[in-house]
Amino acid sequence: MSTINFEEVKTNFINADLDGKIRIYTTTEGLTVEQFRELLKFYPIQYLSKLEKALG
Repeated sequence: MSTINFEEVKTNFINADLDGKIRIYTTTEGLTVEQFRELLKFYPIQYLSKLEKALG
């Protein structure tokens, strides 16, 4: 079982464009609910519907 380096995921998420943020958020496995919430702090809220659709 591999361990997730959350700080690396978070850095990649922060530096990604919108599509990259969606890809990282929807494909990264093994994160806790708190870690997903942490990522959302760096997601542009005006595009939340686009993320919800991707998760859909």
